[in-house]
Order: sequence, then C-alpha cells, then structure tokens
Amino acid sequence: MGFGSARAATAAAHLFGAAALLLMLARGGESVSFWLPPPSAGVGGEGFLGGASRYLTLDERWMNQTLDHFNPTDHRQFKQRYYEFLDYYRAPNGPIFLKICGEASCHGIGNDYLAVMAKKFGAAIVSPEHRYYGKSSPFDSLTTENLRFLSSKQALFDLAVFRQYYQETLNARYNRSGADSSWFVFGGSYAGALSAWFRLKFPHLTCGSLASSGVVLAVYNFTDFDKQIGDSAGPECKEALQEVTRLVDGQLQGGSNSVKQLFGAPKLENDGDFLYLLADAAAIAFQYGNPDVVCSPLIEAKKNGTDLVETFASYVKDYYIGKFGASVASYDQQYLKNTTPAVAESAYRLWWYQVCSEVAFFQVAPKNDSVRSPKIDTRYHLDLCRNVFGEEVYPDVFMTNLYYGGDSSKCSSPEALNKVRKQIVDHIDLWLSECQEQGHDKEPSLGSRWSIASI
Repeated sequence: MGFGSARAATAAAHLFGAAALLLMLARGGESVSFWLPPPSAGVGGEGFLGGASRYLTLDERWMNQTLDHFNPTDHRQFKQRYYEFLDYYRAPNGPIFLKICGEASCHGIGNDYLAVMAKKFGAAIVSPEHRYYGKSSPFDSLTTENLRFLSSKQALFDLAVFRQYYQETLNARYNRSGADSSWFVFGGSYAGALSAWFRLKFPHLTCGSLASSGVVLAVYNFTDFDKQIGDSAGPECKEALQEVTRLVDGQLQGGSNSVKQLFGAPKLENDGDFLYLLADAAAIAFQYGNPDVVCSPLIEAKKNGTDLVETFASYVKDYYIGKFGASVASYDQQYLKNTTPAVAESAYRLWWYQVCSEVAFFQVAPKNDSVRSPKIDTRYHLDLCRNVFGEEVYPDVFMTNLYYGGDSSKCSSPEALNKVRKQIVDHIDLWLSECQEQGHDKEPSLGSRWSIASI
C-alpha cells in the first residue's frame, strides 16, 4: 500500500468511526442546504466527472417494484434499475452499503469515498435508482395525475422493499437461508435526507445511516440560501453581484429584452425564469468551491469601470452554460410543462414536482440586502407550481416536517454531534489530498437543474 493509499485508509477509518456515531444520530442533522443542478455528466462523456473510469460499475440490474406502497389493493409494479459492486465484498458475512441515488438519473456506482470504505470493511455496494428518475419511471407520460406516486414516502418504502429483495438475492447466491447482513445506508443532499429518514422509519432494516448534508427540515421560504451566498461572496463580490441584479432588473422593467439575448437566454419569456437562471449561475460558483471564477472578473470590471452586466453575461455563457453544462431551457416554465420529456431531461419536471408538492425550499429573495432579484419571491414559486402542475399541487411543508420530525436536533446529544464533526474536520485534509492525487478534484457537470449543496 502506497503512502497516499495508507493516508486515505487512515482517513477512512477515522471518518467511518465518525460515521458510526452518525448512524445513531441520523435525526440530529442540522445542515442547511439548497437545491441546484445535480451532477449528471452521462456515462460516456468526460464532462467534469470524467467518464466511465469514475464508476465502479455501469452494469444495470432490475427488480419489480411496487407502485403504491400505501394501497394494498393496487398490485401494479414497475421496473426499478439498480447497480451492485462486489469486488470488495468479503462473502458471505461482509456488510452491505446501500448508496441512495437521489433526484437524477443513476448511471452507475461512483468511484468515491464509499469505495474506499467498502474496500476497507469488505462491503458490497448496491445502489437503486429513485422512482421516476432515469430509467425507473412507472409511466411514459409524466402528467400531474401520474406523478402522484412520486414522493419521499414512496421512495423510502422502495428502499425497504429493495433491501429485502437484495438480501434474498444475496442469500440465494451464497446458498444461505434466512441470513441477514449488516446494512448501512448512505446518501447526500436529498438522498441524505432519505438516508436519515430510512433509519428513522425502518430501524430494524439498517444498522444505521450516514446523511451528508441531509435536508431533513423542509423549508417554505428559504431566504437563508441567498444570505449565505452573500456571506460567501464577501463584501466586494457581493456588492458587484447586487449591482448586476439592479441593472438587469432595471433593463427588464424598462421593457428591454436585449439583456436576455446578451445572456444567451432569449427564449425565457417569463422575467422570473430568466432572473432565476442568473441567480443559480451566481450561486453555483460558491456551491462548488470556485468563487474566483465569478468574483475575480466582476471585481476587476468594477475597478476598471468595465460593463458589469456584460462581464457577468460572459461568465454565465462561458462557465455556467458552457463549461458547467446548465440547460437554459430547464428554466422555462413552458418547457417544464412537457409531460413526455426525454429520459435525460425528465429530472427537471420531476424535481419541481417534489418541490411543489412536498418540500418547497423556495429560494426567495430576503427582504433586505438580497443578492438575487426581489422578483424571485414566494409568488413566483407558487405561480410556477400552479402553472406547471395545476391548482391542486401545493407543498404542505408543515405535514412533511410533522411526518419526519423536521429539525429534530433537540432529540440528539449536541456533544456527540460536535464530536463527529470535529473528527471529520480534523481528517478531511487526508481525503482532499487523496482525491487531488487521483484527479477527483474536478467539478461536476450536470444534466439537470437541481442538486443540493451544503451551506
């Protein structure tokens, strides 16, 4: 074992020890997160994620999944895609790591930190695709009526059924009867919330879960998102971004659509959709730890008296749309109303449905000192939900938090949480150095508008 690998293994041991504590504290997550485009570079293309070399496996497997877990008289099923990786599995008694795919197509099992831990602990890795996303859709047409079975509650029962199905499959493979492996569930962002909720709702089916940036608290008006972007930007960059927002708002209010052409988004007829594109474009640089890509040119332009709007437009076209791969069309409400999108484009409509029906996280502008346009308010989000999905779709955030427990940090030991966080922080440099040595420090590309980033 080389020095770098040894360091990674040591880090894995420390972090898995921290994870072991988190397994018991799944209800105590306090992370604040926001939704932005998820990594979805595709399988063959390089993108920011590289290509097939970034995956442990791309081999698709299938199981029959129940459509409606809450109606015993409805026996309909659909094909759910999943992946398995057994190269590190110490059969037949090794643990099973269930990696939850979130709100995007699942192309395979990524070669990431979980692979390091699986190798160390002799674990199998399995990863089921979230219902409706990718190739796991029960319906060809994504009408609002057909989307009624798309929810985190149904997805959790999918995981429970999958867990039982795969355990039986594994037992048959190794000629065992009634054996039950040690299962651990992993997820980040929305999938992190699913991981924590799975531990909460099905404690008998998993030894524990690791929820990274798990959004366990649904939020109606998520003003903290914009506030954090401003804090992360720093005074100079924040002021420049705010000036861009004021100038663009002024041009739109004056009836000029030439500014949309400048940003390569002339088809976004709704001003709110266009302003949301600009807000996401600014935020993405901070989400993926690359603030200089937007701040440096804006601060320089402000010092030199260069046109700020044109400078920001160049960043949006060259970086957010060009290099990062954002889809301008995905911001168009008319586009979101399409009920028969291609598989690679379905995540836009699907995640908005979950936003509009369950978790909200409306990224509204704060009343004061906002970076994004004040036109991105609650009314914009509610109008989008109504326009795209109809009058009856509304995010009942209160009931979502009542069902899952919401911000249940009060139910956990603050001292234990702080101990976990300290262990992770103390050893994160080992992980980062190992990732950089292996070329994993590239930013993700995306084929979908949504993702979650930790604040």
